Amino acid sequence: MDTLDRVKKQVSENPVIVYMKGTPDFPQCGFSARTVQALNECGVEYAYVNILEDEEVRRELPAFSNWPTFPQLYVKGELIGGCDITLDLYRSGQLKPMLEEAVGKTVA
Repeated sequence: MDTLDRVKKQVSENPVIVYMKGTPDFPQCGFSARTVQALNECGVEYAYVNILEDEEVRRELPAFSNWPTFPQLYVKGELIGGCDITLDLYRSGQLKPMLEEAVGKTVA
C-alpha cells in the first residue's frame, strides 16, 4: 500500500485523527502540544500518527491535504486544520460538539 493510500485509510477509518510531531503523551513541538491539549479537554477519543516516526507520511501528507504544516486534525475524513484553527474552535466552544458528533457520543 502506498503512502497516500495508507493516509486515506487512516483518515477514513478514524473519526478523529491528528497527524502530529510526537505522541499525545510526549508531543515534540509546541503546536502539537497545544492541539493535543485542546483535544484532551474535549474528552473524546482520537487517533494519532507521529510523523517523526513515519518519514513517508511526513513528506506526503502536505500534498494530500494541501496544508503545509503540522499538526493536522481530521474529523470525519475532512481536514479541519492545524493548531490555530483547532484552538479557535476549542475557544469558541465548537470543537467539543464537532468531535462528539464525529465519534457518535455525548460527553458530559
